[in-house]
Amino acid sequence: MATYAIGDIQGCYSAFQALLTQIQFDPNQDTLWIAGDLVNRGENNVDTLRFIKQLGPRAKVVLGNHDLHLLAHAYGVRPLHPSDTLQDVLTAPDKDSLLNWLQQQPLMHYDATHNVAMTHAGIPPTWSIKKAIKRAHEVEMVLRDSTLAPNFFFNMYGNQPDTWDKTLTGTDRLRVITNYFTRMRFCDAHGKLELATKNNPNNAPAGFAPWFSHPTPKWQGTKLVFGHWAALEGTTHTPNCIALDTGCVWGGRLTAYCLESQKKYSVKA
Repeated sequence: MATYAIGDIQGCYSAFQALLTQIQFDPNQDTLWIAGDLVNRGENNVDTLRFIKQLGPRAKVVLGNHDLHLLAHAYGVRPLHPSDTLQDVLTAPDKDSLLNWLQQQPLMHYDATHNVAMTHAGIPPTWSIKKAIKRAHEVEMVLRDSTLAPNFFFNMYGNQPDTWDKTLTGTDRLRVITNYFTRMRFCDAHGKLELATKNNPNNAPAGFAPWFSHPTPKWQGTKLVFGHWAALEGTTHTPNCIALDTGCVWGGRLTAYCLESQKKYSVKA
């Protein structure tokens, strides 16, 4: 029995299947953790969703920004971008089943046995694991409610507010929580987000640093696995922060990390 965390698949179904073959994934014994961005920009989004969905409890999924974008479009509140490759999902006969399943997935998964947390982008240094779970749950409660979800998606996009404040309410509160979990790369020691920069972590904007590099974060002591930041090339230089997005959809590699052995495996795009 093994637990494998996999980074941003983004519809790269053939690479996904090649990686599962390499790690000899056994759906009867092993568990997959999928660190968000299951879809978009790759060649086969619909089979990626179908495969992960049919794994049932053997798959632990968190939502990424591309997954939320798919749902926002499906709710009719956001147009597709020219670079989106989501039509295979949107025209699939099982579209409703797949989207309903995706909408029920969380923003954060925490395993107390391994003391490992998974989110798509990370956890700000100002949040403990307990607080992060509570903040994720706030968004999940709204996201999973079909009467509240349209308003959530309509107001989800934007870079403000850029700092968590417990007095925030309504859409501002939900937006900043969502941005931390699904879009964050750089922030300052107080959790202020800088969302415009997507480049190498060595070229941080003035006053900011990679979210995982700040000393003594409140989540310290828990291992974090995350995707989202392909420019890291799978390296954080922070032992308890495991970067999984190695740019498969951009011609790089798709990577899996075994929680038990702490080994990484990867296949070429």
